[in-house]
Amino acid sequence: MQKHFYRSRLYLSLLLLLTALSACSPQYNWRETHGNSVPFTVLMPAKADAFTQTIDLNGTQVAMTMTAADVADVTFAVGTATFADAAAAQDALVQMKTALINNIGGSPLDLVPPGKEIAGVHSITFAASGVDRGKPLKMIGRLYNMDKRAYQVIMVGNPKKMPDEAIETFFTSFQPN
Repeated sequence: MQKHFYRSRLYLSLLLLLTALSACSPQYNWRETHGNSVPFTVLMPAKADAFTQTIDLNGTQVAMTMTAADVADVTFAVGTATFADAAAAQDALVQMKTALINNIGGSPLDLVPPGKEIAGVHSITFAASGVDRGKPLKMIGRLYNMDKRAYQVIMVGNPKKMPDEAIETFFTSFQPN
């Protein structure tokens, strides 16, 4: 009887260990990442690279810095820009959403990305499906503005390679500073 108890306990322990290990994907090496030009904090699934380029938002030229990491055919990115005033930053969110969806030839999806409302910060959420070089894409985004700053928090890539856990970790970790 005692031998059976210990064997059952051993099997249960091994099962729990294997379950815990299977939840940790070696693809995702989550690390805290901070914005350089516009302050934010987010968990990225790999080492992120950053670059800045000028974009046109309905006739307004603005420098946008993108901080992004790619894992398993999915890009995790935070874009940041500073505008002349808070009203311009808030107005830019709708233009950004439209441009992002148009970039993938997207159609809206009925999906709200996880994350919390941040006191004093206006946000817009969206999700869209599209196609890139014949392959299906999904984009999930949450756009924020805080004072004169605008933030794009997006995931885009192969819809089959966007596990719920990665979506949850990425979007809930974002914090504008």
